Amino acid sequence: MVSNSSISKNFGEAEFLGLTSQEISNYLLLWGENRYRGSQIYRAVYCRRQFKFEEMTELSKALQQKLSQTALISLPKVHSTQLSGDGTEKYLFELKDRQKIESVFIPETHRNTFCISTQVGCPMDCQFCLTALVGFARNLTVGEIVGQVLFILKDRKEKDSQSSCHSKPTNIVLMGMGEPLLNFDNVAKALMLLADAQGVGISPHRITLSTVGLVPRILQLAKEPIVPNLAISLSATTDEVRNQLIPVNKRYPISTLLEACEQFPLGPGQRITFEYVLIDGVNDSEADARRLVKLLSRIRSKVNLLSLNPGRDDGMKASSPERVKQFQQLLTSKGLPAYIRRPRGADIFAACGQLHRAQSKLPTVH
Repeated sequence: MVSNSSISKNFGEAEFLGLTSQEISNYLLLWGENRYRGSQIYRAVYCRRQFKFEEMTELSKALQQKLSQTALISLPKVHSTQLSGDGTEKYLFELKDRQKIESVFIPETHRNTFCISTQVGCPMDCQFCLTALVGFARNLTVGEIVGQVLFILKDRKEKDSQSSCHSKPTNIVLMGMGEPLLNFDNVAKALMLLADAQGVGISPHRITLSTVGLVPRILQLAKEPIVPNLAISLSATTDEVRNQLIPVNKRYPISTLLEACEQFPLGPGQRITFEYVLIDGVNDSEADARRLVKLLSRIRSKVNLLSLNPGRDDGMKASSPERVKQFQQLLTSKGLPAYIRRPRGADIFAACGQLHRAQSKLPTVH
């Protein structure tokens, strides 16, 4: 049974956002309420997106009042937003402890994509990612992860009420701030809540988790009840280069990482996505392209080619558009699906590898 103190150990009141239907029911049982009330509240929060107890008309007035005094449904608070010329919108959220995270809404022709964060900052120190510059503070809670999605769903419905935008399918990508697999338990539970047909109802086939390649966690993820699409931030074809770009490669080299990918379960039509940030003179040679084809030959995969985004002062620069096109053509000529991803929201620092909190550097946690 979930106790009052275990739910509210970080704050004075019980936080319902991030709890399952069972956990809410267990909490209400402490007050002698019927278990089915937990299911009612769960559906109200996750399905109907009602975040005030007085909006839940199926509850008695007395229960509404009791919950309003002792429980919370805390969506992240918007500190500020930025709108890109291409329609991408970046949200800077302030959390209860005043830490800040960023999420991104990306409108597309046939779907909307939400890019959400899983940590405050990131400890992985990938050299092409600006988030690494701010350090790492802490993992996000389940409620803070799911809360980003619920807030953006609510916000887009309000903003797009005069159009059909809010009725498009929603894709979720865990590609914001942080390494999702370092926050494994909270991410796994958040995936379960997001995919629950009785709640948020987003198919696992529309959820993608991006990782730098924490091999034990990839193997663990494959055994979870909810298995999302897997994206691997690869960006190199030799350990020598990847050690420099993505330091965790020293612990889990390319060969070990790809062995784990071979074991990852794929449904019909599914592929593992390998993200490859092209950096001029570093990883964009013809030899790199040929090695990449060979490395991925035993994996049902596709490659997303990404340009190194601006905003850095370390001397690295993006490969030329001509070089990117040549790299793609060599991959596809060998039968490896490869796509050039147009950066979205780069003018507001909302593109891949650009999310960071500009106000100040986070304290590093060891």
